[in-house]
Amino acid sequence: MSLTKDQVQHIAMLARLQLEDSEIDDVVDKLSRIVNFVDRLQAVPTDDVLPMAHPLKMTQRLRDDGLTESDERDDIQKNTPSTEGGYYLVPKVIE
Repeated sequence: MSLTKDQVQHIAMLARLQLEDSEIDDVVDKLSRIVNFVDRLQAVPTDDVLPMAHPLKMTQRLRDDGLTESDERDDIQKNTPSTEGGYYLVPKVIE
């Protein structure tokens, strides 16, 4: 199925595209080739093909979920002027 210039101009208007007169023949050719390709794809029998989530049958390699750092909060908070209950105390800025 090939598209006409009128169809391409209508599609361009719907897509809010401004096509110059010199571009229309090229766009007609390219869109016609795309539509022909889609028609060929739709003609392929896919009744016995099961849908798949991914084309490769691979599993994701994941790292071990383990602790990589120790809790050093108390040691770090020794460097601050004032803390309370594990939180940093700062002067009031907004009244």
